Parts: sequence; C-alpha cells; structure tokens
Amino acid sequence: MGTDNTQATGKPGTKRPFRIWRGDENGGELRDYTVEVNEGEVVLDVIHRLQATDAPDLACRWNCKAGKCGSCSMEINGKPRLSCMTRMSTFEEGETVTVTPLRTFPVIRDLVTDVSFNYEKARETPAFAPPADVAPGDYRMQQVDVERSQEFRKCIECFLCQNVCHVIRDHEENKQAFSGPRFFIRAAELDMHPLDAKTDRKEYAQSEMGLGFCNITKCCTEVCPEHIKITDNGIIPMKERVVDRRYDPLVWLGSKIFRRGQVPQTSVTSGHSGGAVTAPAAHGGVHSHAGGSHDTAAERQAQQGVNWHREVPHPTAPAVDVNGKLPLTELTFDRAAAPSPFGDDVTFPLPPEHLNFAHPQQDEPKH
Repeated sequence: MGTDNTQATGKPGTKRPFRIWRGDENGGELRDYTVEVNEGEVVLDVIHRLQATDAPDLACRWNCKAGKCGSCSMEINGKPRLSCMTRMSTFEEGETVTVTPLRTFPVIRDLVTDVSFNYEKARETPAFAPPADVAPGDYRMQQVDVERSQEFRKCIECFLCQNVCHVIRDHEENKQAFSGPRFFIRAAELDMHPLDAKTDRKEYAQSEMGLGFCNITKCCTEVCPEHIKITDNGIIPMKERVVDRRYDPLVWLGSKIFRRGQVPQTSVTSGHSGGAVTAPAAHGGVHSHAGGSHDTAAERQAQQGVNWHREVPHPTAPAVDVNGKLPLTELTFDRAAAPSPFGDDVTFPLPPEHLNFAHPQQDEPKH
C-alpha cells in the first residue's frame, strides 16, 4: 500500500520558501527567501544556511543546538519555539515558514531580542535562605520533597513562557509589576522546599511578583520545551496557598482575633525583608501590598486593589558573614573536599538493609 509523502522533506536539495523578519529597534519588515532544506534539518540549520548564502548579515542568537541552553528562542509561524528543536518535517512541503523575533521583548536586530527584563526579575526574586540552625552538610530532605520541586529545576530559561504570557505580551505597562511564569515556578519551588527559611514566599509572590495578574490560560505550559506543567504544578498551587492565607474563614477569624483585622504580618508586609524595599515605621501601622512604595496613600490604595505605581523592590543581597564575606565552605572546611551531603556518620558502601530501593520483584519467592 502506498504512502503519502507530501509532508516529507527528505529529498536532498529541496527549495523551501522562508519569510524572515529583518530590522532593528527602529522598525523592519518581513523578507522572502528561498532556501535549500535537507532531510532531518531543523529551522536553525536553515537559518545558518541562509547566513552562509543569501543573508550573511542576518542576526540570530544560538548556542548549544541541543535544546538545553534556551538561546535560540523565536516565533515560528506565530508560535514561540526553539528553532533548534523545530524540525522542518513538521511543515507542509510548500508551506512558507515565517520566522520572527520574540514579540514581548524589544528587538535588538533581526531575530535577536533584549531579554534583560527577565534577568532583572531574577535579581529581584529572593534566593534560597538556608536554615540558621542547620550547618552546611547536615541538610536532610525526604525524597518526596525533592521530587516535588525537581520538575521546576528543568527550566532552561528560554523565556518562551514569558514571551507568550499575554499579561506582558499585550500590556507593556504591566512589566514593572509582573514577574511572569518563569519566576512564579521559582517562587513555588522555594515555597515547597522544606529547608527554605523564608516563610513569606506566598505573600511575596502575590504582592511583589504580580501573581494575581495570572488568569491561568496555560499558554506558558503549552510552549514549554521541557514540558514543565507550569500552571498546574506551580502557579495554581501558589494561588491556592495565597487564597488560603487571605480568604480561608479560619485564617480570617484568627487574623481578626490576633491581628485586629490587619493583613498577616510577614517580612514582605511588615517591611523587614532583606530582599525588598523596607517601609519606614512612619506609615502609622498600615500594612498592605504596595511593594515598598514609601507612600501612605499608595499603601492604602493597595489595600483596595492593584497599585500601578509601586516601586520595584531592590535586588536581594547575597548572604555574607559578620566580616562581609561569602561563607565559602569549600575553603573553610577542615577536609580537602566540601562537606558530604550525607553527613559524617555515613560510610560507603551502605549495608543492604539500609538501602532505600525497592526492586519490582523483591517480594517474589526465590527459586
């Protein structure tokens, strides 16, 4: 029985139509090219061939060509993708492939955009805070806690989720108050971490990162090349925790009894956080989510809704010792290597009865 080869691109030297955006921050246009496409190639291969032939001045950002660096993010036929992971065989043979830069971020030149917005938001996100009463090398975690946040650590920071999020894709004015899905899962990862000493991750995500702007359309999950369930496993659980904190009847009753109707005090709302702008005591006891605006009127306005004029919190300062130096355990430890994560009381190999591995057939009778 014959097969339909209309979608096959395995013919060597097949000419395919491409439409590439060319320009800079001052404007540009889509230009048509006809480029040779060979079997097994991806869009990035075709762009490199185009640079070598018809458009040597075409600007394109790339690095690993293995889908692990996130550098070659662009929009292909209107959908945010990694060009190194988008095979030409996914398009019809006569289809024009349109390649444009990420729409959410300012264009530098051609297909290269300025994604510094994301690094600014990364600096604003408070880092992991180790517990004060546990020394490095003595950390212990259950495997279930490791697995809960491991999914989020697969992020390659391609920023496709940031690009597709309509909160900033269609509203440039929201960028100051909105961190985006990439940093929501970072906040969720740290909030799920059993050893993280900061207890106000939920409040910080709501008040400083703009978690309330997200209306869970799941666009970010759809474009993630690492298949991270950003919305279901990260954003929605964080939203649920915020709702429990603010609107659960028992929590509300407790706040009325013990807090006299104020918002639950955290290092974010009380102005004692090292990672956000601190508010002076002259605010007269007003505790809100204005994001360190230093403005009493803005604080009161924030209690009624979103404060569009809040200031962005300062980047989180690194943890240092009393001498102002980073605690480099590799240099100060009394052994040549860094402290063992298993502790000093563990020797290898482990005895069989201490192994925490269950073989699928371990309960079957041995013959």
